[in-house]
Amino acid sequence: MNIKELHTNEKPVSTATIFKGANCVATAIQILKNQELKEHVTKTPAFLICIEGEALFKNEQGATEELLPGDYVIIEQDVKHWVLGITDCQLTLFK
Repeated sequence: MNIKELHTNEKPVSTATIFKGANCVATAIQILKNQELKEHVTKTPAFLICIEGEALFKNEQGATEELLPGDYVIIEQDVKHWVLGITDCQLTLFK
C-alpha cells in the first residue's frame, strides 16, 4: 500500500484515517500546492510528519515551521494552527 493512493487530486485538501489503535489514530493528509488546511485546534497533542513535498506549519503563537520530507512538528493542544501546501505534499498526523 502507498499513502498517495488514498487521495485523489480532486480536493485541495484530503484526509484518510489509516490506523486506529487503543490510544492512537494515524491520519494521512494530502495538501495540494498553494492550498491550505484551514485553521483549527486539536484537543490532544499531535505529531505531524512530512512524508513528501513541502509544507508550512503555522500557529497562533507565531510558530512557523517549514516541513520537508522527514521533518516533523509537535502540535500543542488547544492552540490554533494551520498548514499550507508549498508544493503537493503528503503528511501523516498521529494523535
